[in-house]
Amino acid sequence: MTERTITGTGSAVSVRRPHRADARRNFDALLVAAREAFAQHGTGASLEDIARRAGVGIGTLYRNFPTRQDLFDAVYVDDVEGLRLEAEKVAGLPPWEALVTWLRRFVGYVATKAAISEALNRESAMFRSCREVMYGAGRPLFARAQEAGEARADISFDDVLRLVGGITGASFVDDEQRERVLGIALDGIRARSTESR
Repeated sequence: MTERTITGTGSAVSVRRPHRADARRNFDALLVAAREAFAQHGTGASLEDIARRAGVGIGTLYRNFPTRQDLFDAVYVDDVEGLRLEAEKVAGLPPWEALVTWLRRFVGYVATKAAISEALNRESAMFRSCREVMYGAGRPLFARAQEAGEARADISFDDVLRLVGGITGASFVDDEQRERVLGIALDGIRARSTESR
């Protein structure tokens, strides 16, 4: 059974993976396949199709994720943990570059969350912890960009997440248009004084 382990407050969340290397590979392949299937077909995606995409049998899927809810939660928690790890990875970049790189990763998180939104229990401890971890990961990057005069001082981190999340959830003609509109939003977040630099 998938055991979702929540570590600390606002510091980390993770899905406990199997110890054996082959079992861990299967587990990770199932998460990738589930993320793709949910993005394409929503929460009703076929579990058999997910197992097939991952290159494993349906029994392996059920051993790791006894219920569909376990799979939803694992995909969600894994994406949030990815946001935390991305924040650590980009922390050494210049302030604006670090923030933008993290926000681009946040776009992928929003897409996954939208695909399984109806299946997530927003009142659960897991969901609240994931939110704390997400804010804990991105807020310092935003604060650093503000302190460097790169990000507008008159907006909050919550404003930024709602703006980028709203854009990501919109319907676009193609990926190029989505990228262009995201660029416009990022320009709106950037401090005006940087335009003349």
